[in-house]
Amino acid sequence: MTRSALDSYREVASTLTPSAVSQFLASHDWELELQQPKVREIWRYAASPLATTPRVMIPLAADFADFTPRFVDALESLGHIHDWDAGQLLERVIATRADLFFVRLDQEMIDGTIPFQQAEKTLQALLKMMKAAATTAADPYHSHRGRRPAAVNDFLDEDVRLGHTKRGSFVFTIVSRLGDAGPKPTDAREQLTMPFSRQVMETLARGLETTKRLTQAWDQEAFASPSRLGLSAGLVESLEEMSQPEYLRSLDLSFEWAAAERKPDVGLATIVLDRELIAELPSVREQLVRGEEPVRRETLIGPVKALVRDQSTLSEEEAGTAIVVAEINGKTLRVHVPLVGADHGWAIMAYEQRLPFTVTGDLSYERRAWRLSGHIEVDSSFLRHRSGFGTPESDQP
Repeated sequence: MTRSALDSYREVASTLTPSAVSQFLASHDWELELQQPKVREIWRYAASPLATTPRVMIPLAADFADFTPRFVDALESLGHIHDWDAGQLLERVIATRADLFFVRLDQEMIDGTIPFQQAEKTLQALLKMMKAAATTAADPYHSHRGRRPAAVNDFLDEDVRLGHTKRGSFVFTIVSRLGDAGPKPTDAREQLTMPFSRQVMETLARGLETTKRLTQAWDQEAFASPSRLGLSAGLVESLEEMSQPEYLRSLDLSFEWAAAERKPDVGLATIVLDRELIAELPSVREQLVRGEEPVRRETLIGPVKALVRDQSTLSEEEAGTAIVVAEINGKTLRVHVPLVGADHGWAIMAYEQRLPFTVTGDLSYERRAWRLSGHIEVDSSFLRHRSGFGTPESDQP
């Protein structure tokens, strides 16, 4: 064995535990032949096509001086028997009691790397995606705003992990651990409880499959009960964020389900979102936002980041749209606010002097943007105080 290959198995040995390897063997046609509790296990590969049945010894006593080299030897033997390298062995052992989710960024790469900022944005989007799926799984009626169920935070803090990358373009590996196997029901009428981590991953797979279907053919009925299909605005938004780079050809999303649990009826084939389908994601998200964020009266307080003059109005008064950045329910939004007359003048003043602008109206998400509509009221008291006069210059006769 080459030095680099041996180093790879040593790295895997530092990642895995003997109990995880034992669970893998028990799920893959290996038979436990001999056991010395807390010392060692001897496993026999019953499905081997070889004339001599292979056996491996898995050391259990981590406090023994030779534990690490013996554990590395066992892993190397398993890799040789199954014709896997160290990375493949690690993936399969982990997959015994963990669901794996692979996100492949299909784009041209000269040296197998991606821009650092793209990696950071992809990880942030993946966190948003997992949080959205966990929220839907924990509470299908949750608004995805404000406080999340405790199960969501526990899942994000403990059970979901970032795994090793895979070969082939650039692949992020998300590991969703199922935990130790619970006791089997003693009564045949009892149902095995599905781990919450598995519920999340099934919700995610269903949501991704539904999203792709909607980008191919619109189905308004899907939005009547989106959570039933794993859909949420956060889920779709995370896909948009990952697919922003123009040089990205497609997002390839696939699942490998834990061998220790039953295989679900979703996530069985790779979900490919090419540029044509990615272009349809904003329409899907807008429809979901309308359901999650019904029109409501809101007061915005924040800077005016841009002003767009309206040349189409027939009124002699100044008119235009102010882009106000404000925090609403913990989210920073860029809101389009149509204004006329004195209100438009106050917005100009706030923009030029970089002062907070306060305005109230009906907040909604329309035409791929947040907008204020209805009876719009501008609170100019702060601006009046700062300016030292009653009305802005545009309001003077």
